[in-house]
Amino acid sequence: MKKSLKMAAIILLAGSLSAPAAFAQNGNVKESLVALGDSIPFGYNLGQNNRNPAKTAYPYLIGEEDDLRVRNLGIPGWQTDQLLAALQSDQKYRQAIIHADYVAVTIGNNYLLQILLETGAKSGGNQDLFNLLLQQKLASSDVFANLLSILTQTRALTDAPIVLYNVYNPFQLNDPLHYAADPILPLINGQFAQLASLFSGVSLADANAAFGNDQAIYVILRDIHPTAAGQQVLSDIGIDALGLD
Repeated sequence: MKKSLKMAAIILLAGSLSAPAAFAQNGNVKESLVALGDSIPFGYNLGQNNRNPAKTAYPYLIGEEDDLRVRNLGIPGWQTDQLLAALQSDQKYRQAIIHADYVAVTIGNNYLLQILLETGAKSGGNQDLFNLLLQQKLASSDVFANLLSILTQTRALTDAPIVLYNVYNPFQLNDPLHYAADPILPLINGQFAQLASLFSGVSLADANAAFGNDQAIYVILRDIHPTAAGQQVLSDIGIDALGLD
């Protein structure tokens, strides 16, 4: 009986000595960043192929800079309705957000690019008609309502800091669409800023201001996606917005 009690005491003592080591190990687990959105966080056209996210995409650059585990859930071609549906019903997305320490959201670019191109074609170079058609398109769009729901869903799943990226001008300076987009981007991005302001812990990353008129450096030629340098800029403003510095 005494031997049994002695053995039990040894086991308990061993357990109490090993517990701090276990807690220390758990304490060293890296924090995580989950990136949601379209081809921009995916890093489209930067890797050897577009089957997997490029390691030079901004979520990974943030992860390298701040020692974070990164889960990149960006999907090329996705629009706001697809991301919203995933957050509402796809357990992969929901569980990723639940366990995230930081969240980055970049979505809406594909739709806004599409309406710019369609409106430019229909207006035939008439700026007044372009502005009118564009305002009609934006007024009838559900993109901002979807963005509101995306942020609502994300905030319901986590209290982690969230960074929302706005829309940069993807057109080179020698493209007439660059100058068509410039006047309306403040209107569009004003909506992004307003949406971010509605939520606690949601910050705006101003990609439009960061890229400015340096598309030759930050946007792939004959493309609309960020170069490696552009992705680095997106990483820098994301780090600032999340307060990781």
